[in-house]
Amino acid sequence: MGTMSKMRSLTPIFIIGTGAFFALFMIVSNSDIMEVFGARSNNVGSINGTEISYQEFTKAIDTQRENQKAQTGKDVSDDNMDQFRDQVWDAMITETLLQQQIKKYGITVTDQEIKDVILSDNPPQFLKQNFVDSTGKFNKQLYMSAIMDPRNAKPLLQAEDYIRQNLLNQKLQSMVLAAVNVGEAEVKKEFINQNTKINAQYDYINISQIPDSVIKYNDEDLKNYYNNNLDKFEIKAQRKLKYVIFPNLASAEDSSIVKSTLQSIVDEMKNDTTSFKTLVSTYSSVPYSKDTLALNAFSPKAAILISNAKPGEIIGPVASPQGYAVYHFLGSVPSNQPLVRASHILINGGSDQQNYDNAMKVYNELKAGANFAKVAEQVSKDPGSARNGGDLGWFGRGQMIPAFENAAFSGKVGEIQKPIKTNYGYHIIMVTGKSDKKYVVEQIINTVTPSASTKDNILNKAKDFSYISNKDGFDKEAQLMNYHITETPPFEKNATYIPGIGANAYLLNFAFKSDLNAISDPIHTQQGYVVAEVSGIIKEGVKSFDEVKGFVKSMVIREKKFEIAEKEAESIKNKIGGDLSKAPSIDPKVSYDTTGLYTPNTPSQKISFEYNFISNSKTLKVNTVSDPVKGANGYYLIKVIYRTPFDSTAFQNQEAQIRQNLLQSRRNIYLSQWLANLKKSADIVDNRQKFFNQ
Repeated sequence: MGTMSKMRSLTPIFIIGTGAFFALFMIVSNSDIMEVFGARSNNVGSINGTEISYQEFTKAIDTQRENQKAQTGKDVSDDNMDQFRDQVWDAMITETLLQQQIKKYGITVTDQEIKDVILSDNPPQFLKQNFVDSTGKFNKQLYMSAIMDPRNAKPLLQAEDYIRQNLLNQKLQSMVLAAVNVGEAEVKKEFINQNTKINAQYDYINISQIPDSVIKYNDEDLKNYYNNNLDKFEIKAQRKLKYVIFPNLASAEDSSIVKSTLQSIVDEMKNDTTSFKTLVSTYSSVPYSKDTLALNAFSPKAAILISNAKPGEIIGPVASPQGYAVYHFLGSVPSNQPLVRASHILINGGSDQQNYDNAMKVYNELKAGANFAKVAEQVSKDPGSARNGGDLGWFGRGQMIPAFENAAFSGKVGEIQKPIKTNYGYHIIMVTGKSDKKYVVEQIINTVTPSASTKDNILNKAKDFSYISNKDGFDKEAQLMNYHITETPPFEKNATYIPGIGANAYLLNFAFKSDLNAISDPIHTQQGYVVAEVSGIIKEGVKSFDEVKGFVKSMVIREKKFEIAEKEAESIKNKIGGDLSKAPSIDPKVSYDTTGLYTPNTPSQKISFEYNFISNSKTLKVNTVSDPVKGANGYYLIKVIYRTPFDSTAFQNQEAQIRQNLLQSRRNIYLSQWLANLKKSADIVDNRQKFFNQ
């Protein structure tokens, strides 16, 4: 029995729900729960030897999915499920590592500590939230009565476990952060950065003003730079992949099923008096709304049907941008944004005169009776519209280039216009419709998604390709099956995503653990299943001098320009007698300016990234010209003409808060780095792909 079970009486109030309040650690750390869920041999992975079973992981996913749904009102979509699983897995890794550290350091929490938290005047929010009135006042008496109610035994035991884990985590965090501190000098520096106002004059010599032709160097200079900067030429281990994607797309059968289902609904409407709004709530994958839409918001077929419909008519099912739709047409209203529908044939590919001549030839054929759609399919250089007989659909003003738009909106419906010229070539336009209305509709939308059988077929195709490629060769089999191969550029092991594919830990792991020309099993990605071949292995090392000689040359020239700029700045300082404004008349390469008032934490835009400038301006004696100060691309001479003095009274007033802010920021960074290092050094085995490859 838990500590608080001894305190319960008969007060009949139930307070704590069992679902949304308890974190993933309840699943990871409780060995009894894990045993109930199933055998440990069925593992999705392990963390430093701590095995995570499939049952544990799926339970964690379900728990977090329910929590998210309770908080946002939305479930995790299928498209986001892979990412959601990754988030849950990462949370389980974090919590498991924390548990291991707690055990390593022998951190414990006593029953009395838990009791003190529950019985405090300010208990945890999840416990007291149902005992706070509209004014925000906490009713301690009612809360205590609920605590003592035996009917709350089970949720209170869970609350105790939750509090115990929080206290354990807090103690671990306190131990980890014990050495993190902020010194007096750091607090004072931050105060100065926040409060000191500075205005400075400056001369600036940008090294870009120094021509390359004046720079003298030899091969020894280049080799010395190379040898002294080998870290700049390091090559990290990299891999390249060739891959074929088997996209996760719905099949024609999936589409047909959705359409048939909607047709059945339409058929039932003929003998059903149920309101369309009610049918939407029952059958639509999109919430109910009454929309006023222009024709370009519909698919071409739906637009034709709706533009010819009578109020009250049911239209569909027809293809829609979201899938298939059934529309209840309620009527039309005038629109001040007219639309036009047009088809075109684009002629391009030769000289301007050749294009014009070819366009006129096609125009004359059309005027003589040739079928516009067939000619567009055969000769138009706009492949998108050519597939549709030249049809561009409905569009409004501002959607086409001006010459095309003007011709379309001024043309008559059904008239074939003479060729007009744009940057794309010559267009032969036929306006097929005009509209100055919007249409009021209710709609049932059903999206078309891949069915389970379609997903199985896609996966089987990917498996077949992987299997045969391992026998006959990746390129050969892809060519035989007419699959498109894509190759990535080189990427590193710590890459957050693989170019062209995206974030995928499984592919990344495969790439760096496999030999050259190794072929993967199908791996699930956001785009579909990927079968990949390791097409390139770049080993860790240092680029040779010859490989980087051009870059070394540019850097040596740059360094020598800095040397020249420093000497010129020193020379100018000796000539201007403290008046920086004289410098441009002495050397045209020099620019003179003032910063305007700024604080070191919010510097002037003119010098926002010049940290040496900002640092020097905080300590330089007022009205004294500095020695040359190196900037990102040149040298400065600085004269601070105004700087607010250090305010000891204000510092005393702000010191505690500044210290607290710095300490919190430093602790956050340290804790984040500590956890990242913990994960980096952990032995993490991830076998989830074997269980979630669909």
